[in-house]
Amino acid sequence: MERHLAGSSLPLARPRESKTRLLGRRVWSFRAFYLMLLPGVLYYLIFRYLPMYGVVIAFKDFSMLDGILGSPWADPWHKHFTAFFQSPYFSQLMVNTLLISVYKLVFGTVPPILMALLLNECRVKWFKTIVQTLTYMPHFLSWVIIYGILIAFFSQSSGLVNRWIEELGGSSIGFLTSVDYFRSILVGSEIWKDLGWGAIIYLAAMASIDPTLYEAAKVDGAGRLRMIWHITLPGIRSVIILLLILKLGHIMDAGFDQIYILYNIQVYQVADILDTWVFRTGLQQLNFSLGAAVGLFKSLIGLVLVLGSNHLSKKWGEGIW
Repeated sequence: MERHLAGSSLPLARPRESKTRLLGRRVWSFRAFYLMLLPGVLYYLIFRYLPMYGVVIAFKDFSMLDGILGSPWADPWHKHFTAFFQSPYFSQLMVNTLLISVYKLVFGTVPPILMALLLNECRVKWFKTIVQTLTYMPHFLSWVIIYGILIAFFSQSSGLVNRWIEELGGSSIGFLTSVDYFRSILVGSEIWKDLGWGAIIYLAAMASIDPTLYEAAKVDGAGRLRMIWHITLPGIRSVIILLLILKLGHIMDAGFDQIYILYNIQVYQVADILDTWVFRTGLQQLNFSLGAAVGLFKSLIGLVLVLGSNHLSKKWGEGIW
């Protein structure tokens, strides 16, 4: 209700709310959503952001007895970084890490897209459901279980594949202990494990494509392959680029869990990566400062790759931010 000044017909202007009060009212009006968001925010604060303080260990001579605050600063400050760069294993670790990550990135990008396209084109619903279920189930298996499966297939003494080779007149091959085959086993097993899970993401993106585009293409006489090339693939381009950017951010990881379980001393030459070396040197030998320095080095490279790839993708009209 408008209030008027005495003896005047002009309305009295309402005082403007402060930005703080306005923000508080908006938060209160959506309080139920913020409460649902709170557990996720707390998780990232406690387990992702607060531990970042531990990065200072890379610049200290850390001692478990003195703690982070009580440990003396390294002299010089880059002492542990220099020790890592001058290590005789540095070049081998970098080559192994980058090669395994690039192989997984290159050979692991296309199969989920092809699987999603095949499932999207399948018109037999029950068959599509069975195939989709069977392909994404391995994603939920631990690498310990998958190692047992690989032993059953590729063991040199009792593996199924070697039995077939011997029955055909050949000699058994040590797939899991050979430097010639080990990287192929790593890449192939990861592709098999994550094939169905990646296909689900692309299927969800395909479901958001406007169906009228396909109807218009049919009217114009386009076949299935042309519709896939001109409608489906452009429709999921943003998702493909997004996943590629995220994978580039983890290119220095190469999959510690998988390699630590599968590798052995006979394949260190081609399988030892930064994370496995840090585990042995930083944790088993209690050299935490060196391990933190390597972790910070990896994170900086990942940050540069994510920023650079996002900048390039924005030139193509895509990008995360």
